[in-house]
Amino acid sequence: MASAAAAAAAALARGAGARAAAVLLGGCGGAARGRPVCTAPGTAPDMKGYLWERYREAKRGTRDLVPSIMNNLLNPDAIFSNNEMSLSDIEIYGFDYDYTLVFYSKHLHTLIFNAARDLLINEHRYPVEIRKYEYDPNFAIRGLHYDVQRAVLMKIDAFHYIQLGTVYRGLSVVPDEEVIEMYEGSHVPLEQMSDFYGKSSHGNTMKQFMDIFSLPEMSLLSCVNEYFLKNNIDYEPVHLYKDVKDSIRDVHIKGIMYRAIEADIEKYICYAEQTRAVLAKLADHGKKMFLITNSPSSFVDKGMRYIVGKDWRDLFDVVIVQAEKPNFFNDKRRPFRKVNEKGVLLWDKIHKLQKGQIYKQGNLYEFLKLTGWRGSKVLYFGDHIYSDLADLTLKHGWRTGAIIPELRSELRIMNTEQYIQTMTWLQTLTGLLEQMQVHRDVESQLVLQEWKKERKEMRDMTKNFFNAQFGSLFRTDQNPTYFLRRLSRFADIYMASLSCLLSYDVSHTFYPRRTPLQHELPAWSDGARARAPAPAPGSACAPLREAHGD
Repeated sequence: MASAAAAAAAALARGAGARAAAVLLGGCGGAARGRPVCTAPGTAPDMKGYLWERYREAKRGTRDLVPSIMNNLLNPDAIFSNNEMSLSDIEIYGFDYDYTLVFYSKHLHTLIFNAARDLLINEHRYPVEIRKYEYDPNFAIRGLHYDVQRAVLMKIDAFHYIQLGTVYRGLSVVPDEEVIEMYEGSHVPLEQMSDFYGKSSHGNTMKQFMDIFSLPEMSLLSCVNEYFLKNNIDYEPVHLYKDVKDSIRDVHIKGIMYRAIEADIEKYICYAEQTRAVLAKLADHGKKMFLITNSPSSFVDKGMRYIVGKDWRDLFDVVIVQAEKPNFFNDKRRPFRKVNEKGVLLWDKIHKLQKGQIYKQGNLYEFLKLTGWRGSKVLYFGDHIYSDLADLTLKHGWRTGAIIPELRSELRIMNTEQYIQTMTWLQTLTGLLEQMQVHRDVESQLVLQEWKKERKEMRDMTKNFFNAQFGSLFRTDQNPTYFLRRLSRFADIYMASLSCLLSYDVSHTFYPRRTPLQHELPAWSDGARARAPAPAPGSACAPLREAHGD
């Protein structure tokens, strides 16, 4: 799986862990073939001693491997590739606005949570006592699924299996036994999964939260569920989900969020001086640029003036606001409307999209007709895998770049010695279990049960490195998450922020790393290529640590 998380796991599993398991299991004599050596003719083999000796050898070998891995750390500011792509082929660059060109501080999610909570109380008549709940930024992660009818939040892998231990009803984890009984196992059938855009509709009972703005929505759902459960209040989960969804939507639609940000822009917008640097670099190399966002005109204008400058429109060939993505990419009926300097909508028929002007709504088909910007010469960046990227890559052949802000913090965790030690030993121990399971005698099975228990404890530990409730955005134990599956399908490249482009030449080619398939040799992997090229002096994308051995 060509992703940062999968790259790290592959480097550890097939590089460190698998080599340790394969080489260290060798021992000598019969041990090299996975058999114990008898202590004396006619005596029974000491299986317990044999297995624990293999365990100790593997442990020693793992400790020896860690320093070499620490010399080849992943760069949190690198750009990662799912599909080969050369920037020399890209003539036009497109951007979303929120969480792509502009990033927000932690205060914004608290604002959304509080405003939506108050709307539940004031407009939907929910108990005033829910006001005691506050937003917890450490509770949820993106990409989770919510069972609308059962009112449970969970993490699902690429094969539709629920990661046990990550199912929450309210703010409390649901015991594994109850989850298995509820779903008759841990697999979620296709017909129950969310639709193409992650929504629950047409019989789908699952909603997937893919938007960064959905983090306060998940927290609010969980808090209100918690209140009803703790107070033994009978309620309809479907109504609760709809009311919370509508309240979150109204924070945007009614302008509550936009007005708050515009009133205190320094509090809510993280000033990203690198955004202008990226846009200026592309403009200097003669690249066309456009902006398509769902946000309103005045809001975008004020934000772009703050992070780029009052002349920000000079950098863009086309600016489209309130586009209503993903409908913008599919609905052929809505025409463009010009927005004048005072924000007034004009009734003129649009025959050309002019530089320096702002347009509202419209549709992609009209956009393609008026600009002629088609196919793989266009690269569009956005943070929402479904609303921003899916239709563009599947229906129109544009190249796509996903902005994943969580990537930088996850990679920094993966670069710590504690994480590397834990993952290397976890993969080695898994290799031991795989090879030694051929010993079916009682004594051996007791040892293997101890190893399995240790493996489970270590898997729980690796989850806690990232998020105590749900773990990594990219992995469920050994499998990729459903989020990563969609990211790999709909994004040619992905990165933590646009500023990472500053480390790359405009003719750079991104090659996906060839991580070995299950039936391929680990030697075919090229795990040392997950680092960015040497950045220019003074670049904001300098590697976290200097890499050695390149």
